[in-house]
Amino acid sequence: MRAVLLLLLMALSGCQSLPPALQPSPGPVDAIIGEAVVAARAPYAEQHAALARAQQALAGGAPADRLRLATLLATLPAPLRDDTRAIELLEPIADAGASGIGRFAALLGAQVMERQRLSREFERLRADGERMSKERALSDKERDKREDALKQQLEALRAIERGILEREEKMRRKK
Repeated sequence: MRAVLLLLLMALSGCQSLPPALQPSPGPVDAIIGEAVVAARAPYAEQHAALARAQQALAGGAPADRLRLATLLATLPAPLRDDTRAIELLEPIADAGASGIGRFAALLGAQVMERQRLSREFERLRADGERMSKERALSDKERDKREDALKQQLEALRAIERGILEREEKMRRKK
């Protein structure tokens, strides 16, 4: 009764933290997210070590261990990132209707799949851009060739015109 009264009093007084004895312990999802945040900010060697530890822990097969490894595989930078393997690990435990591990696995899986979709779309657009650039270069070459041919034809016509004018001038002088 005294603990409840203390909690109520603290809530009403605007106190923002509970005494350590009354604070709830973080759940597995919170611990996994915390580990991923720390690993993402760490140097490469520590990231690699965290990934190796998560892979070793996966031998137990617990959903939390699957989620831990998948989270690291999805959040660490390349070359440690492996979206395909992360999705494989998340699919069996993803359940948007469940709380905790299942819901976070569903969210993370959706985010990883969206990142893969965007990556494929980017690659498609990049390839289209390269193809269009090559086509434009070919078109420019063809246009330049046509321009050169037209310039030569124009010069030939001018030469013919000069020749005609010179002949007419010679004929007028002879008369």
